[in-house]
Amino acid sequence: MGDDAKPEIVDGDDNDERAVVSFPFDRMTVQRFRQEFPRARWSDKRKAWLVPGKTARRRFERWRDKEETRADPFAEEKGRDAFAFEPILSPYLSVDKDGFRIRTPYSRKLVEEIRQVPFARWDGDHKVWRLPFASYDELVHRWHAIEAEAQRCEPEERRKRAEARKGTEDERNARRRSAERRRRRIPLPADVLPPLDRPIATAAYGIVVVSDITGELVEHEEVADLYPDVADDQVWGSWRVPSLEELVQTWPAKATAREEERRRGWWFPTIDELRDARRAARSRERRTAQQASA
Repeated sequence: MGDDAKPEIVDGDDNDERAVVSFPFDRMTVQRFRQEFPRARWSDKRKAWLVPGKTARRRFERWRDKEETRADPFAEEKGRDAFAFEPILSPYLSVDKDGFRIRTPYSRKLVEEIRQVPFARWDGDHKVWRLPFASYDELVHRWHAIEAEAQRCEPEERRKRAEARKGTEDERNARRRSAERRRRRIPLPADVLPPLDRPIATAAYGIVVVSDITGELVEHEEVADLYPDVADDQVWGSWRVPSLEELVQTWPAKATAREEERRRGWWFPTIDELRDARRAARSRERRTAQQASA
């Protein structure tokens, strides 16, 4: 199984959750999948399987991990023995019967690093990353970078860096970037405008939805430091954060953006870019729901 096996969560019509999952077709794999998830149904519209239930994602991820380790049925045992012989000693790492648990401060760079470890998955209930013992070798390979970034993101370290930046040019630039982001505007090439109300990827703000083109010309000299690739013939557009439903319904681009598309500032996102945006949107909607019910 490849990367296409990663699940995506969407809201069900009955406010339940379901996992939308796909994986390369193989008759025996499908048979094992149907045995594990008898209530799963194939969706011709999505070209994927719909697995009902609030725990669908976690159940599918466990099944996927088992499928991945079928290539080496002794991978778990080898990893467990390797860790016992040469353990990773760190306050950010613990072990239970299912494998490794990583708990660190949040950092986008840290998340990207952990995701590079095979079979890494986020356990939202316990706020930890889980990895099977089979991932030991790759975890050892990446652990120095993971631990160093975790230490850098400790609250005390963040506070020290913030104190050191006070009154500096870096702090002024950071404040200006934050103020610009709050304006929810983005420079766009007047001759190649993106479609409105459809998620697009941008160099400046990630995946957004352009809701309006104001027609106002961008003053190059005023924002060149904020948008390095801005050109004189660009106009301002207004943007908003896309909803989870919009991201789920967006058809991904078949290929990564070309250099000229990135230079113009926007392009159609690939499935990997959409997956990251969907995870973020799912977290936002979950937080919003929790705050509303509190």
